[in-house]
Amino acid sequence: MPWAKAIAVTVGVFLVAGVVAGWAWQQFSPLAQYTVDENGGALGEEQMTRVFGPDGTFTAIGFLAALVLGGALFWWLRNYGPWSVAIVALGSCLGSGVAWGVGMLLGHDPLQPRLEAAKPGDLVAAPLELHTWLPIAAWLVGAALAAAVIAATTWRAEPVATTSQPGASESSPQVH
Repeated sequence: MPWAKAIAVTVGVFLVAGVVAGWAWQQFSPLAQYTVDENGGALGEEQMTRVFGPDGTFTAIGFLAALVLGGALFWWLRNYGPWSVAIVALGSCLGSGVAWGVGMLLGHDPLQPRLEAAKPGDLVAAPLELHTWLPIAAWLVGAALAAAVIAATTWRAEPVATTSQPGASESSPQVH
């Protein structure tokens, strides 16, 4: 298979996965709810625990997507040797970035204007956002883990012959 096809398929798979994962992140992330009063919005104690919900959701979705897709693509590209790891790793980074971008386009509404427009007693959802870069790395970790497990379980101590010609055998000189 040509390099261009291997790279194009990997990029395409992770682009589509990133779009779907970004949509899922936006749809299924638990968002903290600000309670609006005369002074603005405040988070209650219970709601403060939900602030990092989007980070966990992004991490779980990304890790699982990259584990499955990275494993399948690495298996398919395994004859490329170490380059297959690089292709899958870079593809997973692309998927992560796309997922973040799609999620932010679909669900990141600035908080301040919504708080100002709300009436006392209203609940206003916190914006969808990541609080650290570590969830983005979950994609790379998932893909790398899949590649490592597949490489370790399919590794052979003896290299596989790639030609049909028998190798020359060395015989020891006879001692008289």
